[in-house]
Amino acid sequence: MFESKAGIFGIAGLGFFAFAFISNALVPIWMYKELPEQTVEEVVNARVLSSFGDLKQRYPEQFDKYFDAVDVDNCAEALRLGRQVYIGEGCWHCHSQFVRPVSNESRRFGPVSETWEYQNALQRPVMFGTRRVGPDLSREGGRRGSDWHAVHFFEPKIVSTDSPMPSYPWFFEGSPDKPNKRGLAMIIYIQWLGSWLDEYPYYEQLEADQEEL
Repeated sequence: MFESKAGIFGIAGLGFFAFAFISNALVPIWMYKELPEQTVEEVVNARVLSSFGDLKQRYPEQFDKYFDAVDVDNCAEALRLGRQVYIGEGCWHCHSQFVRPVSNESRRFGPVSETWEYQNALQRPVMFGTRRVGPDLSREGGRRGSDWHAVHFFEPKIVSTDSPMPSYPWFFEGSPDKPNKRGLAMIIYIQWLGSWLDEYPYYEQLEADQEEL
């Protein structure tokens, strides 16, 4: 077995797999075994709550139709639904949620992902993904406004002419300015991704705008 290239490569492959499993699975489990898993309510931070309030200001009629108020419980409900819709629509087939420490990924998608970020109920199952037909979404929150996301879900090619992403008109009641409950939930779920980081000035602008109202 060790006398052929195939045998050597086979052993090397198994060795690299074992090393990757130990370093990326067993070591993080050991390091964070005492860290409790956060509930959805516990991950509703000030930034995502600001984005949730922004949805009410942009789509007041639609928001009031599906959510009682801008508070932690309603935002958590929207995040749960958004996560379910994201999985159900197969978004994870084309979008990963894991910025890897290779190939200058941090320059494209933001800071390299860390284990603690996945220690919450909204990351079960974790959407690490292997394909990137579309960009990694783990740092998407706050990069674009909610109106952009609404139009992008309604008809992606309006805002990204070369996008292979399908349209999702069933997230709306006729037009991109009338998102239904699933549409609102998807937007806030996307805005939640990476909201635990401080890199995105969009949230600061949202908070400043809301203080003026």
